[in-house]
Amino acid sequence: MDLVNQKTSLRRAKEQVPPATILKGRLQQSTLDLLSGCDIQFRRENRLDIALVKNLPIALIFLPAADIPTFVGEGRVDLGITGRDQVAEHDANLAAGEKSGVEEILDLGFGGCKLQVQVPEKGGISEAKELIGRNVVTSFTALASTFFAKLEGAESSQSLNTKIKYVGGSVEAACALGVADGIVDLVESGETMKAAGLKAIDTVVTSTAVLVKSRGSTNDVLNLITSRIRGVITAQKYVLCQYNIARTELSTASKITPGKRAPTITALEEENWVAVSSMVEKKRIATVMDELSKVGATDILVLTIANSRAD
Repeated sequence: MDLVNQKTSLRRAKEQVPPATILKGRLQQSTLDLLSGCDIQFRRENRLDIALVKNLPIALIFLPAADIPTFVGEGRVDLGITGRDQVAEHDANLAAGEKSGVEEILDLGFGGCKLQVQVPEKGGISEAKELIGRNVVTSFTALASTFFAKLEGAESSQSLNTKIKYVGGSVEAACALGVADGIVDLVESGETMKAAGLKAIDTVVTSTAVLVKSRGSTNDVLNLITSRIRGVITAQKYVLCQYNIARTELSTASKITPGKRAPTITALEEENWVAVSSMVEKKRIATVMDELSKVGATDILVLTIANSRAD
């Protein structure tokens, strides 16, 4: 489909439901996997940042993560997936008393990182307050300004003694090149930071990928998408644990596997025995299986959950 037709189709899609935004960059593959699990079917043409969904009346727009809060906040799109750090930066740029148009719906649980104050490892700075009055480079100027304003006790970021400078990329090189005494940048594994000879001395924001909506937007399709995404995220966090247990030990076993609401209990043909089925957090399942074995549970099975609709 050529660009003109794509734009025309997008316009028609917007008449039904404004488009949803999907972030480019480091979190894109996890986001695409999430959409696949939600059965949101689309084909993205080469070098086009617009894709029409085949089985729902919406369009997807692929944007840099930093741009998504702006489009969502101004109501140009209804839903977006971006980092919590980007939402915080957007909100920090708002005028005093202005309410954000971006509403966080759901923590998606991937893309964890921290926006941290970093300085040369071999330098003499060990606390963020030691950077007051010096040069700090970042691509998160609003959050950095707010952070240092609090350290300085300044009434606003306009009266800062600390000099906050914007750099869009390769922020970690600023200290080595003599542009900055410290930086404020995202840290995932910390490998890039260490390779650049930097160390973290404070944290500005802790972030993960989040589903956000334009405040006040309501639509059945948007509610459907949100429900599907919530179901996939829940399925990723839980497994289904099934086991048999003597009825005399059921009360104890149920405390080990209480489920989201309550375990499902089914009587067995063998007298005084029951089968139990319960959702268990994936990260706890090994410990849960050990505890169930200790109280006499048998035939313990752990099943993967592909999707769910659990509160």
